[in-house]
Amino acid sequence: MSAKRAPFPIGEASVEAGSQAVIDLPVSKFANHTPITLPVRVIHGRRDGPVLFVSGVIHGDEIIGVEIIRRLCRMAALRRLRGTLLCIPILNVFGFINHSRYLPDRRDLNRSFPGSPNGSLAAQLAHLFTTEIVAKADAGIDLHSAALNRVNLPQLRLDFAHERTLELATAFGVPVIVNSPPRRGSLRLTGQESGVDMMTYEGGEALRFDEFAVRAGVRGILRVMKALDMVSARSVADARTTPALSDASAWTRAAESGILRTFKAPGESVAAEDVLGVIANPYEDIETEVRATLPGLIIGRTNLPVVNQGDALFNIARVPSASGAERKVDAIETELDGDPIFDEDEII
Repeated sequence: MSAKRAPFPIGEASVEAGSQAVIDLPVSKFANHTPITLPVRVIHGRRDGPVLFVSGVIHGDEIIGVEIIRRLCRMAALRRLRGTLLCIPILNVFGFINHSRYLPDRRDLNRSFPGSPNGSLAAQLAHLFTTEIVAKADAGIDLHSAALNRVNLPQLRLDFAHERTLELATAFGVPVIVNSPPRRGSLRLTGQESGVDMMTYEGGEALRFDEFAVRAGVRGILRVMKALDMVSARSVADARTTPALSDASAWTRAAESGILRTFKAPGESVAAEDVLGVIANPYEDIETEVRATLPGLIIGRTNLPVVNQGDALFNIARVPSASGAERKVDAIETELDGDPIFDEDEII
């Protein structure tokens, strides 16, 4: 008989094999002296396996990760978990409470890694996450949405130079995977430099839940866990549609200020110079066409009709076959709509 798996240490606590617990890691205090903690849900399987962390709300208004992780933790596939799953639905507690992207010091937490124990509030929170989560993980999935007043098609961003990470991303099964080297100070770069397979998931919009993006996120994480041999192969179906790979993406920007009417949505394919919308002068009968700057698949779009010159309007990913990528989007959406793991009794 094999020896019992060792407890998982985190903060000043430990979680026994075959159990789960919510561990509160001390962060700081509000100005009224109310303590602030970073809650981490630790699911520590009975059997050995990798450590995967899933984090949300690194930007306080990108709340979709909260719902993705909530549904993930209810999935029956986790009952016979191998390895350890670390769930951090709300990383930026301060921004989440204030419906703000940033921390109270106006710093971007995702530009503050790996942090410092004696730096700014953002640096201290990044340091805590780096030492308690990243340093103990084999793989990590950071959940994002578009910024305020924008919407993103479900997608993954990672560095294609890391072949193992690309394999896991392909298993995830989103419509498109974009080659995106990590930025300085980001959680993804810190994880990569620590030997962690890091993926950034993007889907939906700030301060809103998008059902397609939520379902794609939950199902994708389960598929990654299957690829890591953390859950039973029989409990999670493989993706039926292979993601489109994009080597780059770019924003089409407003040439004029005015009122935007859009003709294209995320998930639609475009050719170079296709008309994506028009910007109208609110006082005169004058319209300026917004044309695609490159062929590909629309993976992001502004939701604001009032635009200023230079505003980012449409994010287009360059893919080998734009029409083929659009069909992949439709196929994945149809697949998720009929997925039995999202029956109402499962998610409410």
